[in-house]
Amino acid sequence: MSEEDSELERLKAKRLAEMQKNISKKQETQPLKESTIETTHENPRNSLIKILGFRGIEVLENAESQFPNETSMIIQKLAELIKTGEINETIDGGKLLTLFRSVGLNVRMATKINIEQDGKFVSLSDKLSNKSSDECDE
Repeated sequence: MSEEDSELERLKAKRLAEMQKNISKKQETQPLKESTIETTHENPRNSLIKILGFRGIEVLENAESQFPNETSMIIQKLAELIKTGEINETIDGGKLLTLFRSVGLNVRMATKINIEQDGKFVSLSDKLSNKSSDECDE
């Protein structure tokens, strides 16, 4: 019986050593995981801005000013999709605006129509105001 007891004690000691080794490994890797989570989960808006293309930031800023709560939720979801690799292309302003409108957010954008006059681009409102003032002079 003493042989069985000594064998049992040896197995217990071996198992205890394995458990301590596993715990120490987890403690070493845990700070690494936390630091990577902090950097990738730090700011989802920054990860979205990295893939925005032409006029994308302008659309995003308009959406944030007009619908702050809804836009933050959409930014969170887009950041998750970017992180998982489901979105790996550049999102331009038109695509982002279409996304916002498809979820029911009618983001208003400042529009300006320019007309060429005498080799210069003049805004339509300036052109119309000049015409109306010319007509009043006559």
